[in-house]
Amino acid sequence: MAKVKIYNIEGKVVGERALKPEVFGVKAKKSVVHQVVVDLLAKARGPWAHTKTRGDVSGGGKKPWKQKGTGRARQGSTRSPIWVGGGITFGPRSIRNYDRKVNRKLKKLAFVMALSDKLASDKLVLLDELVVKDGKTKVMAKAMSNLPVSGKLTVVVPGRDELVSRASRNLPKVNLVGVGSLGLLDVLNSDAVVLTVGAAEKLEKTYGKEAKKA
Repeated sequence: MAKVKIYNIEGKVVGERALKPEVFGVKAKKSVVHQVVVDLLAKARGPWAHTKTRGDVSGGGKKPWKQKGTGRARQGSTRSPIWVGGGITFGPRSIRNYDRKVNRKLKKLAFVMALSDKLASDKLVLLDELVVKDGKTKVMAKAMSNLPVSGKLTVVVPGRDELVSRASRNLPKVNLVGVGSLGLLDVLNSDAVVLTVGAAEKLEKTYGKEAKKA
């Protein structure tokens, strides 16, 4: 069970905490994480176009001309794809489903793998608590700059705090997330993860149980 330093908003080490290996010590497998990421992106994908088939096009109920005797090729409906204004053959449809089948156990595994990889790469920091007086953006920015991480940060808090939310709103490199809303893409799309001790405890409580069941 690895011990991690705990920092305060001034960037000073104020203690240590052991993190559960079933949540923060899982060896990452690219194939597992990739499979879950593809599933998440597919679920977020929507149809890019919709074309009408011959059954959707209005009109064309009457036969254009009689079957024989005109010298022209026989036609049954002006809704046929070979007619201008007719239906489209094999065009994109809005009913297309991009979802993939990925079970819940694999999703949980990919998530703890991502967290573990951040910790192993020294890209995960524990914060004793995150309190921003008066919800000032400059106070939040200063607190983040005091920590031994940089770049795009995902800051995870135990629950909603209006002052912290207001303070981080105008910081483009800070993604504030409640522990209940934290997802795999939040972890992967950030350069580092900042966890409050309270958020870490909730993650261990939730995903530690999942690991035991698995």
